Order: sequence, then C-alpha cells, then structure tokens
Amino acid sequence: MKVFCKKSEIWFAVVWIIIYVVGSSMADNISSIIGVEKSVTLFWNIVLTVILYSFVKKNELQNYYGLCGIKYSAKKYLYYIPLIILASVNLWSGVKVNYSLIETVCYIGSMLLVGFLEEVIFRGFLFKAMSKNNVRTAIIVSSITFGIGHIVNLFNGSGTDILSNFCQVCYAIAIGYLFVTLFHRGKSLWPCIITHSILNALSVFANETGSKQYQIFVAMILCAISIGYSLILMKTIPASEECQIPFCRYAPRTDEEI
Repeated sequence: MKVFCKKSEIWFAVVWIIIYVVGSSMADNISSIIGVEKSVTLFWNIVLTVILYSFVKKNELQNYYGLCGIKYSAKKYLYYIPLIILASVNLWSGVKVNYSLIETVCYIGSMLLVGFLEEVIFRGFLFKAMSKNNVRTAIIVSSITFGIGHIVNLFNGSGTDILSNFCQVCYAIAIGYLFVTLFHRGKSLWPCIITHSILNALSVFANETGSKQYQIFVAMILCAISIGYSLILMKTIPASEECQIPFCRYAPRTDEEI
C-alpha cells in the first residue's frame, strides 16, 4: 500500500473508493441472502477499518489524514450544534424498531465503522490527494463523489426508492461539502467521523413513513444546514497551512486557500 500511495495518491484513493463501494454492496447482498442483515457487511467493514487504520498509524500519517486532535475550541465550531442536528435527522419522524436484535447490533456496528471508512477514504485519501493541485476542485470532487456514491443504495437490497435515493444523494453532497470544509479548516476528521457514524447508526431506528413532500423537505433542511454551517466555518476558522510530514511526496504546494 505504501508503494502504491507513493506512486499516485489519487489512484490510491480511487482504488479504495472502488473497493469500498463494490465490496460493501456485495456484502449487503450476501447478508440479505444469509438472512441476517448487515452481518457480512459488519465483518467487511471491520477488515477494512483495521487495514486502513494500520496503514495510517504505521506510516505516522495521523496528522496528514486528520486522525488527530481538534485544533480549535468548540466555540469556533458553534459548539457543534449544527452537527448534532444533522446527526439526529433519522429520528425526526419518530423511532421504530426495524430489525431483530442481532440485525440491530450488526447494523449499528457496521454503520459506526462506515463513518470512519468513508471519512478516511473520501475526505482523507481523495481530498488530500487532489488538494495538492487545486483545493477548490478537491472540495467539489470529494463532495460530489461522496454524494453520488450513495446511488449504490438503489441496488444493494436496502429497498430505497428513486425519490428517496435522489434526496439522499443531494443532501449527501451538501453534507460532504460540510465535512470536507471541517477537515480542510480544522485539520481533524474526528468531528466528521463522529457525526457521520452517529447519523448512520441511528438510521436503524428511522421511521421511514414520511410522505414524498416530507422527504424533499428534510433534504432541503439538511442541505441548508450543511451549506450554511460551511459558510460560517469559513468565517470563524482561519485558513491554515497544510501539515508537513516525512512520507512520500506530501510536502505541500502553495494553493489558493478557500
């Protein structure tokens, strides 16, 4: 992995996106065939998490990929209130037990790891690789790629319909933009990882009985919160220099700061 990353950080990120998306979709389908939702997916996510975290830690890339402490005080992040609101979205229409006990455990465990994996892959690997040439392009590509990746939910047996998936893609792009802004300005992925993990995990209790109008309304609210919070963070958290670390070609270039 180290050799591949040194050769091309962008292709390293792209390959990991493919591995994650395709592998997770297959794991979901196999879990459904077995009859225990997310059982295989949980195992798959554990394996990927161990591999990625070991790679980052072994090569001392925690600061580079944002697996480090939060740089600024909670006040500059508005005490994370917008993130708390986003994380609770799956409970807005009520709470419902959707799975058996074992499936609920597998689902929550899997979704908690998804938060870590997606943030490291999309915000860590992809964004950091592209930001060397152009930060704005990196932010846009990372956000859109993250959102479009949710199209897989149409085919993985989750039962998502076209409208729900379209809304999900739209607000996922907005949330992706927020998360990459958090990472770029604050230099830590942990606010993104924690919010993402909780948001996903609580989906196991989502009461998905809302009308189409309600789904569209929620998507609009999530987009508004994400974009609005991003703009505020750009004002409250100053643009800072990239971390320099002694590994491959990670010495930063001069980029136009956002």
